[in-house]
Amino acid sequence: MSHVVIGGGTGFIGRRLAKTLLAEGYEVTTISRMPGVKHISWHELEKEGLPSGTTAVVNLAGQNVLDPTRRWTAGFKQNVWNSRINTTAACARAIERATIKPSVFVNISGVSHYAPGAQKHTEASPVSQYDFMSRLCTEWERAATLSDNSICRIVRIRSGVVLGRDGGMIRSLILPFWFGLGGPVGDGRHDLPWIHLQDLCNLIRFAIEKPEVTGVLNGVAPQLATNADFTKAFASALFRPAFFPMPLFALNLVFAEERAVLLTNGAKVVPQRVLEYGFRYQYPDLAAACKEVAHLF
Repeated sequence: MSHVVIGGGTGFIGRRLAKTLLAEGYEVTTISRMPGVKHISWHELEKEGLPSGTTAVVNLAGQNVLDPTRRWTAGFKQNVWNSRINTTAACARAIERATIKPSVFVNISGVSHYAPGAQKHTEASPVSQYDFMSRLCTEWERAATLSDNSICRIVRIRSGVVLGRDGGMIRSLILPFWFGLGGPVGDGRHDLPWIHLQDLCNLIRFAIEKPEVTGVLNGVAPQLATNADFTKAFASALFRPAFFPMPLFALNLVFAEERAVLLTNGAKVVPQRVLEYGFRYQYPDLAAACKEVAHLF
């Protein structure tokens, strides 16, 4: 039986990933701050290493950047940084120390590597450090580095905005959209790289199971979309109007401009290598993804 250890397994993505893997007969252990059956703490990981029989490690840990209840202070920024870099490095150290190495290490980061603009970005596109989020993503991936002689495969998934009922952007937007107060951000023309939660979990499972999969994968849907496209699709799925645009200055006021860029300044990102490997999306288009997300609201 395959045994997957998930860093951040109690979070928005981690809970669905654990459910997906358990349904397929995997054994799952979660690394988190919360005690429980089949849970270990980050301190236990550092002290005792990976559980016996670990065949794959996935790290999803990280403070929610877009938590509107948290001000964008120096302390919160440091927490956002440490919660990603330190946990990823801890997973890498545990893999290096393991007597019997897991076969694969899957690390999730973001598409902020890619600068906004007219060009489409594939996994082969150059990356740059042009703001806080891009620097974070660069160091996040660097923390997942293993020694040159490691036999453990590394897969780096750069995720777009994850659409799911239980968290992320949808959880923040559901109330205004439900009451007919939703709308695009600004003029809505900026790109919004996205992926349905189940497709991201399926892609992680795909990366675990396919030994030929390695390196960077763009964890985004194949359909390019703008914020206006999302607004139209989500409002339609909820059978609600969406006439009230969110002014950019208001979003910058709520989140601070440095993190609001996640919602206001996306890039055109395409999953070229994902498609070349033969991965099949369950929700390849935005309308279908939004209908599934809105189904139980």
